[in-house]
Parts: sequence; C-alpha cells; structure tokens
Amino acid sequence: MAESTPQRGNFLSTNSRRDFLKHSAVAGSALAAMSIPSYVHAAGADETLKVGLVGCGGRGTQAAEQALRADKNTKLVALGDAFKDRAEYAREELLAKKAIKDQVDVPDDRLFSDFGNYKQVIDSCDVVLLATPPHFRPEHFRYAVEQGKHAFVEKPVAVDAPGVRHMMESCQMAEAKNLTVVSGLCWRYAPPVRAIMDKILNDGLIGDVVAVESNYNAGGLWHRGDQPDWSRMEYQMRNWLYHTWLSGDHIAEQAIHSLDKCAWLLGDIQPTSAMALGGRQQRVEPKFGNIYDHFSVTYDFPTGQRVYFTCRQQDGCTQKVDEWVLGTKGRASILNGHYIVDNDGKEIWRYEGPSPNMWQQEHIELFQALRDGKTINNGDYMCNSTMLAVMGRMAGYTGQTLDWDTCLSDSERLGPTEYAWGDFEESPVAIPGRTKLKGKEAVAATS
Repeated sequence: MAESTPQRGNFLSTNSRRDFLKHSAVAGSALAAMSIPSYVHAAGADETLKVGLVGCGGRGTQAAEQALRADKNTKLVALGDAFKDRAEYAREELLAKKAIKDQVDVPDDRLFSDFGNYKQVIDSCDVVLLATPPHFRPEHFRYAVEQGKHAFVEKPVAVDAPGVRHMMESCQMAEAKNLTVVSGLCWRYAPPVRAIMDKILNDGLIGDVVAVESNYNAGGLWHRGDQPDWSRMEYQMRNWLYHTWLSGDHIAEQAIHSLDKCAWLLGDIQPTSAMALGGRQQRVEPKFGNIYDHFSVTYDFPTGQRVYFTCRQQDGCTQKVDEWVLGTKGRASILNGHYIVDNDGKEIWRYEGPSPNMWQQEHIELFQALRDGKTINNGDYMCNSTMLAVMGRMAGYTGQTLDWDTCLSDSERLGPTEYAWGDFEESPVAIPGRTKLKGKEAVAATS
C-alpha cells in the first residue's frame, strides 16, 4: 500500500517543479543560500519533545491534545494566538483533560499574543502545530522551517497563489533540511480511505478512473458576533471564516478535504482548467463578510479525466460529503460505506477493518517518525490540493474558465501587507462576469 499512503508527497512533476521555480523569483537564491544541516534524528523513547501551538481556536486546541496523546514524552511548552483570551482559554481546556494535564507546562511567560506570537512559540519548541487562519500559514511555516522545527500544518496552507508558491518553496527547504511536515488533510491518514484508495490505485479494482463526482455539501458554521470596542481588523479575525483574505472562502477552508481526495484519486496531478459557478443565496447578510455559500466546479485534467465538484454551507439543505468514483470496470464510494461495485452493480469489496480517529492518527505517525529517525513530508500534496481550491474559487469569483498556469502564476496577494489593530477594508463580494483577476496583467508584464 506504499503508493497510497501519505508519507511522501509527489504532486510536482519535473515540469511542474520547473514551472514553480519560474514563477517564484526568490526560490533559486533562497535554496542556494541556505545551509543544509541534517535535523532528522531518532529522538529516543525517553527524550521529551517540546510542542508549541500557534492558533488557539477549537481546531488548534484539539490538535494540541492529539499531539500530547500521541506520545507520552511530549510536553506542551508554549501557546500563541493573536488574541490573549484565546490562548488562555486553550490552556484552561488542555489542563482540564486528565489524560494530558501533566504534559501541559505553559506558564504565563510562554503564553504569547498579538501578531508576532508565532516567532516566540516556534523559538520555544521542537515541534510546532500551525492552526491559525490560513492566511498566515505561509509566513508562519517559513519561519518554522528557517528555525529547523518540525511542523503539523493545518489545511489549507494558503489563500492565494503567491501564498501557495511561498509554501511550495518552504516545503522544498524543509525537505532539504530533513524536517517532518505533516498535513492536516486528515483523510490521507484514515485507514478506511487508505484501504479503498489502495484497491483503486494499486489493485485496479474499478479499472481506470474516468471521472469523480465529489461533494462537500454541509450546513453553516459558527459566528462570534461583534463588539463595539473591536476594530474592523479584530472583528474580521475573530470571524475569520467569512473573509476571503483570511480563510480562502469555504471551498478552501473546509471543502479542500474533498478536493484533496479527488487529487489523490488522480495521482496528484494538476488540472488543465476549471470552470465554476458560485454565489450567495442564504448567507447574504453583511455579517457573513465576502465569501460565497456555494460553488460548483468542473476540473478538466490532461489525462481526459474530469472532477465534478460541489460544495455549500447552507442550513436546512441536504448534506452530503463523499466521492463517487467512476471507473472502466466499476464504481466506488470513498466515504459512505467504503465500498466498490462492478459495472453490474454487484458489490465486490467493502472495508471491514478498524476505523481509528484519523486526526489522532496524523499525530501518532508524526511523532513515531521523529522517534524512529524518519522523515514525513506531505508538502507536495498539501500545496497541490490548496491550489486546486484556490483555482476553483478564482474560477467561481470571475465566472471564467481558467487554466492552471494562469491561476498558479497570479500575483494578487489577499489581505493587508502590514498587520495592526485598526480598520481594514476588505474586498466587496465577487460578482461573476464582473470580477477580474487583479494579478494577471502584473504577471504578464514581468514574465
């Protein structure tokens, strides 16, 4: 099952790596100037590994708990968040867990806040968990790699093409330093999904994959309201899901899980083009920022395969999260039953093994690799899948059929260039047919 496990990503073909270096002006100089120490080592069963968390929301706090449960000789030594109250809350939550409370050692002087908190956390630990709003992921991960720290990196890894290119470069730097990088694309660590992928990709149980129907149709998520003393920057960051510069829109922040499984099914290759539609039907109030509540995207691949993808976050609607894979010899349901049927509809395989917690499994494998002196680097596929989501959003926002190179080379960086607790005016809601690719002309002029 080696080809369907997440231990080594390989989404970038030789040509893709060459194209990436062309699009990133600093890649060659950064890699050439970097010294390449060997950081990987067998930590040994008795060596305490220091863990730090950057981004103390619900997912980050959960990831910290899972990291501590994965390895009894880990200790959480630092917490960081833009908001001090969130870091304090995470500490309280973790100390309340009887199974791990003795592994939590975060005094007030290692509880960091404001925009620079990530540097202080990373400087304090051996392994950092990156779980802030995804806008900040490229900057935070780069610093972790520069400091020689292993990382758990939540999805998505960027919100725009410049961020993806930056992450791709950082992942190459991490590979050169033998640093472990585990992605938060958790289905790659789920035994039932690994097993059915093995049957499809390695055993050929459905023949050649022809097309994939993928859905991440869910309900609405949380909103933290507003307070009169919050600046607009604070308001947006506390409600980051609804602001494209922070989340990448829900096609990236949530539905990337489904796009990642599609990419896995097709060998983590890049599509040639994407055509999409999307908009706001239910979440139209100003409090929902500038993101959409639904997308439908068709991805065409150079192999002739297609992915038909939908996602939505609307309450009161049918919810469905699954991939239905069509092959020349049969069909497969990746999540709902983990089963395969032949062309006559007869079931020929169904997963019947264990189903451990996939979020926990990510951390078990991360820390086991460190103990064994091995390296995991999920960088290739986590960048590729993030770009798939960004591409779908770009096609949906503009209403145009877009090719991969145009999207990957786009120069528009979402969000402010400097961070401060003041007022920040975000972009208006995109209108298909009117919204343009702002970075296209700038790239063309310099290429």
